[in-house]
Amino acid sequence: MKPEFWQNVDRLARMLTPFALTLILVILSVVPLRIPGYTPVAPVLAIVSIYHWSLYRSHLMPPVAIFVIGLLQDLLSGAPLGIHIVTFLTIYAVVITQRRFLLGRVFLVYWFGFALVGLGAAIEMWLLGSLWNLTILDFRILLFQYGLTVGFFPPVAWFFLRWQQAFLQQG
Repeated sequence: MKPEFWQNVDRLARMLTPFALTLILVILSVVPLRIPGYTPVAPVLAIVSIYHWSLYRSHLMPPVAIFVIGLLQDLLSGAPLGIHIVTFLTIYAVVITQRRFLLGRVFLVYWFGFALVGLGAAIEMWLLGSLWNLTILDFRILLFQYGLTVGFFPPVAWFFLRWQQAFLQQG
């Protein structure tokens, strides 16, 4: 085959990498583990990915891709349809508006920014879930989920930063 074909395949693979990695995290976050009480507080790992890629490579994670990821998260997790879609798109919008402040900072600022965005996302999911169910949901569950998600941020972010350096230099 022609070299141009393989160059196009390589370019397409690099462009789809953030979307594919986020889909993998969605699937990992809904895998049932045999830990009592884990399912309701399982971390929403897609939030880490959306935050990272919206910050560093927003052109590779457009709103349409985030919509699809949110839809898949809703369908696989059993959440009311639209909660993760709206939350993920809100994260994208917030990160895009704060890129100038967050880019090029030390890791602790990057992580603290995620913690703030993640807290806003947790509150948004709690509000939307409470509205959907017409009752006030137990906020402690969402706080545990938030804590786990923030706790998983460093290793996932480290992996994404290394992946970006190794494979997306031309992107």
